[in-house]
Amino acid sequence: MDWLLPYYDWIKAGHIISLIAWMAGLFYLPRLFVYHVERAKDGSELDQTFQVMERKLLKLIMNPAMIASWLFGLLLISMGGLDFAAGWGWVKLLSVFAMTGFHGWLSARLKAFVAGTNEFSGRAYRLANEVPTLLMVLIVVAVVVRPF
Repeated sequence: MDWLLPYYDWIKAGHIISLIAWMAGLFYLPRLFVYHVERAKDGSELDQTFQVMERKLLKLIMNPAMIASWLFGLLLISMGGLDFAAGWGWVKLLSVFAMTGFHGWLSARLKAFVAGTNEFSGRAYRLANEVPTLLMVLIVVAVVVRPF
């Protein structure tokens, strides 16, 4: 992968840009779910409006941003950008897997809203809204401070 080295800074910039877009969606979608569950009755016009907003956020912003984050991240790993001999590299990678799992959980929650089978409260979605923040802090500290 040495032929990619001249593009390292561009790949890193792409990784950061796509990660910011992905994180924005991970922060916003659970907040939309809070308002959806607390304000909209199943089948109402407001319910349909929330479903459109949530679907577009997931499909048009979050999914492409997640895929781009992974692709740029894998390119960076192939260029030696993640130290698997140190603990911080593993912490970052496991945190990214957790973030991807959370993304999948949000996608399943959207499907439940569409099916009219949502079983979570606004409070549950408020708590879930903290997950990406905790993962982001863990990743940034692991990569920048490298305490382990």
